[in-house]
Amino acid sequence: MSDSASATVEVAARGSRRNGTLYRGDPGMWSWVAHRITGVLTFFFLFAHVLDTALVRVSPSAYDEIIETYKTPLVNLIEVGLVGAVLYHALNGLRVMLVDFWEKGPRYQKQMLWAIIGVWVLVMVPGAYFMMVRTVTEMFGGH
Repeated sequence: MSDSASATVEVAARGSRRNGTLYRGDPGMWSWVAHRITGVLTFFFLFAHVLDTALVRVSPSAYDEIIETYKTPLVNLIEVGLVGAVLYHALNGLRVMLVDFWEKGPRYQKQMLWAIIGVWVLVMVPGAYFMMVRTVTEMFGGH
């Protein structure tokens, strides 16, 4: 390795140690990470859903027991998270398609990201409320 190359590596290593990473990322990178995570979460949910639905053919009583566990407050909270993950994944997928297939897409990708985050919040806030209202009222003595 030449002296200039080793100096460059040394400077990069110092920057990496000082800042945690040389690449700090931008909203596009974080949306890519979130898109992959929400996609994996959705895949595992669908896999579990196929398995628990298939259980009805093997043992209807075991299926009924599993369905009863789905009525707990913890699972209700997980369902809210799942809806949030699926919604983000779908909205960001539309943004990715626009970036890929619309000639002005790359120029407006950050604005589109903030727009999908805004739509996500506008849908998730009332959605989470209506999904959780039954659980919250049951937990705190409602009817």
